[in-house]
Amino acid sequence: MIARALAGLLAYLAVFAALLFGPAGTLHWRAAWVLLAVLLLARGLSTAALLRSRPALLAERARPPLHAGQPRADRLLLPAAMTAFAALIAFTAWERWHWALLPPPPAWLRAAGLAAFAAGWALVHGALSANAYAVTVVRHQAERGQTVVAGGPYARVRHPMYAGVVVVMAGLALWLGSAAALVAALVPAGLLVARIRLEERVLRAALPDYAAYTSRVRWRLVPGVW
Repeated sequence: MIARALAGLLAYLAVFAALLFGPAGTLHWRAAWVLLAVLLLARGLSTAALLRSRPALLAERARPPLHAGQPRADRLLLPAAMTAFAALIAFTAWERWHWALLPPPPAWLRAAGLAAFAAGWALVHGALSANAYAVTVVRHQAERGQTVVAGGPYARVRHPMYAGVVVVMAGLALWLGSAAALVAALVPAGLLVARIRLEERVLRAALPDYAAYTSRVRWRLVPGVW
């Protein structure tokens, strides 16, 4: 399990790096190397912690993204969301080095973007730590005795892992200096919103306590907004 988790982490970093440096056309990009270092630290620490606390969840999340019992809509939405996230990384690099469609954000906002990138991964880790059922696909996990999770970040928003991913995308665009990528992040964010609506329909139908949970925790992604 440790070897598989390490291989998965290194593969993720390699793909992330390829999506940055390939479109940029250069390895001489300090901001990208800093971003990868933060990514390695954040995901490495998260993986190490989850190997101790949630090994079954890590094993479940390592499975292919198509499962029995997965709604047909998610068989489309999940690959689309993953592709859109990857495309956002590549678009950010290309826009930063070749297009410059919009003026870059100021230095202070770029620094805030790096902090947001790290904070987003911390929120994703918090969701995984709190929720043993936070698998990659949308489905009712009857074989794992799925119940409603209302602790940790789930006490504030119903989908903290998605919220973390949105923060990651915004932080990435800002730190790498692409205001246009910040706008483009609305595309994968919109796909996450569609998955949230689908997931909530599945959970309402499968878990008797989920409706009561949604009445207690009103906000899906951002407290006071939605």
